[in-house]
Amino acid sequence: MKRRFVIIGNGVAGITAARALSGSGNEVEIYTQETHHYYPRPRLQKFLAGEIELAELPLYPPSWYERRGITVHLGTEVVGLDPRAKRIALADGRQVSYDRLLLATGSRPFIPPIEGMDKGGVFTLRTIEDALAIKRWAEGAERAVIVGGGLLGLEAARALTVLGLGVTVLERGPYLLRRQLDAEGGGLMRELIEAMGIGVILEASSQAILGDGQASGVLLQDGRRIEGDLILISAGVRCNVALAQEAGLEVSRGVVVDEHLRTSAGDIYAAGDVAECQGRVYGIIPASLEQAKTAALNMLGEDAAYQGTIPSNVLQVVGIDCASIGVVHPPEGEDYQELRKSGAGVYKKLVLKDGRLVGAILLGDRKDVAPISRLIRMGTDVSRYVERLLDDDFDWKGLL
Repeated sequence: MKRRFVIIGNGVAGITAARALSGSGNEVEIYTQETHHYYPRPRLQKFLAGEIELAELPLYPPSWYERRGITVHLGTEVVGLDPRAKRIALADGRQVSYDRLLLATGSRPFIPPIEGMDKGGVFTLRTIEDALAIKRWAEGAERAVIVGGGLLGLEAARALTVLGLGVTVLERGPYLLRRQLDAEGGGLMRELIEAMGIGVILEASSQAILGDGQASGVLLQDGRRIEGDLILISAGVRCNVALAQEAGLEVSRGVVVDEHLRTSAGDIYAAGDVAECQGRVYGIIPASLEQAKTAALNMLGEDAAYQGTIPSNVLQVVGIDCASIGVVHPPEGEDYQELRKSGAGVYKKLVLKDGRLVGAILLGDRKDVAPISRLIRMGTDVSRYVERLLDDDFDWKGLL
């Protein structure tokens, strides 16, 4: 019997699930407020910098969806969900029934309690429309202030620098990239970024947006004033749980799911940034991919369990190679061993537990990222090599 699979959201989780569900002889429909087909969000920074064109943002052409029998309803807002009747309500008044539903509604930018956020020149960067608005404003701007020193904030800082703006990054914590790096790695990252002409101010808590109608800078809680006529807020994200919450699904930080990615309502699943599994919201692409594939298998009637995802970020931040894998902030008081080495713009940190490699930071040098990532996933015992692990010529591939 032919079934209708409905997916709300066309981010990486929604599209990955749709691809896994396609070809099954069932109907696969995606509903999204986005007016463009799926694009990887990291590409927005390259578009903002003028390094790729708007037409290059979508990952797949419309024909890709057509060949797979995936129907995408762009610019279509879902305003209601009725788990008992197994249907969704659209903003235009239509009702759409489903046999099984996937919530892939992702996340939205967190807006901190800063006065004057409604002034002209204040932006967040999450969608193509956001990037277009920032590009237009940047044409008449000279200085930008980025509120937030995470991955997206630093990449946006680089993009605005490419556009010719002077840029200052405000980080409320003691160092940059606090999720991915430790204090020593964050310190080196700051040095490398400042060498590119991007200003960094640490332990900077923003109080208000300055300016009369239009932004002219940021007032910090300690009284300092940081000038800027373009303000970009990059202070993290929050799960888009409103639809699930209003429908009576169990919600905490995200939509609560079990190991099969099932929610508390029958035939409704969740995956990606919106899903909370075993008390954890991952908010990273590898987890979105794994969750989407697992959810799709279960929607098709198979028995697949999600085992969790080892946190892994392997990317370039403002052109600097940066890898953060597994446990990089081991809890105090537990039996972890940390090995560190730094110099010449490179920082390496390895974390071991019971002789097994469980985490790594590799900043400024990515040549050993692949074998180290595999060894962490495998839980390989490396205790006999501890004295040599940080040697530049250590044969990591030989351990595989």
